[in-house]
Amino acid sequence: MSKVVLGVAGTGMAVAVAAVAVGPRVSDWYDGRHQEQASYTTGSAAKADHHPVPAWLPDNASAIQYLRSTTGDDRLLRATLPDGRLPAGCVTAQPGKTAHPVPAALKAGWFPAGVSAKTTGACGHYNVTLTGNQLYAWQDGAAVQAALRAQPPAKH
Repeated sequence: MSKVVLGVAGTGMAVAVAAVAVGPRVSDWYDGRHQEQASYTTGSAAKADHHPVPAWLPDNASAIQYLRSTTGDDRLLRATLPDGRLPAGCVTAQPGKTAHPVPAALKAGWFPAGVSAKTTGACGHYNVTLTGNQLYAWQDGAAVQAALRAQPPAKH
């Protein structure tokens, strides 16, 4: 009987150690498999690809990094803008209006932490921060869905 108990206890400990060692990697793999990342040399190259890069991204933007969730509307974008101004159609931040959060599920080494505290404006459903000629943009899927639900229905 004691051999059976020792065997069960040993197997349980082995399973627990394996879960602790492998669990975080499985979680990272699962989260990462629902994300798509791309890099582009220009805004026009980004728009020519079939990724849903926003239309407001200028064609002459460069060094574009893009990360999106394939299961929702969460997005991160970084681009260098040659003139250091917000793209056409974007609006500057309004006093008292808070930016939606950077999607917690998306992480990229090229997207700085705390960028939402320095929001410069909005481009479509994206909040943006412009630092010099570097544009950081993020879209929170929950905020996008809430904004779409708040819109009045289209009249036919």
